[in-house]
Amino acid sequence: MNNEIKPGEFPPLSPEGKKMKRNMNIALVVIVSLFCFIYLEISAASIFTAGPQLLVFIANNFMPPNFTHIATYMSAVLETILFAVVGTYIAAIMSFVLGLLMSEQLVPNPFLRYGVRFVVAFFRNIPVLIWASLLVFVFGIGNMVGLIALMLATVGFLSRSYAESINEIAGSKLEAMKASGANWFQLVFHGLIPEFVPAWLNWTLFSFEINIRASAILGMVGAGGIGILIQGNLNMRNFREAASLIIILVVMVLITEFAVNVIRKKITQ
Repeated sequence: MNNEIKPGEFPPLSPEGKKMKRNMNIALVVIVSLFCFIYLEISAASIFTAGPQLLVFIANNFMPPNFTHIATYMSAVLETILFAVVGTYIAAIMSFVLGLLMSEQLVPNPFLRYGVRFVVAFFRNIPVLIWASLLVFVFGIGNMVGLIALMLATVGFLSRSYAESINEIAGSKLEAMKASGANWFQLVFHGLIPEFVPAWLNWTLFSFEINIRASAILGMVGAGGIGILIQGNLNMRNFREAASLIIILVVMVLITEFAVNVIRKKITQ
């Protein structure tokens, strides 16, 4: 066996060297953790006492949940689901176009490609709650805020995810089609899309699952949906009403996760 070290390679570590490296990594983690606790002025004891205190507070104030007005909540639940459906649907269409423009195989112009990447990174790095807070000043409190905020945040996430999948798919097949004289639209519709559909569905379903949770949170900043009812009841200290809404939200998220997992399994089979 040739044990020569190639240029640019490091010699293998000895057992003592591996042990020293492991101890250094452990020490680094401990130092960083201690720095975080000290800088944030967090007491380790408070972490262990916070859990029991929270459970006592929930038991005293949120139990039992009050489902008396459950019928009046259904419209807000439907709004929350529709936010996720419409926001994901519109964002998926926009993200596919942006994902194509971010692909090196399909867009050789680096200025266009990196310009689109910059726009997508801008959308992706602004949290959905900040989008909603900004949009409230433009449109006021209402459903439009939740939909646009969810759509913008989803575009940032899906565009990058689609672009990575497109770059993985766009390989020898597209090169062969280019060599045979195929134009850009033929590359997309006949070479890329048939291979991209499974990844597109997986990413879109995953995004929809995230958006169900996000659309509920958006309501807490005045963007409609079930979140605005939860926030309103918490502000008025109607904790048992809020508990019933939180339970409804948890059930809705679990049903969504189950449905998405079933669909995803059928796609991958």
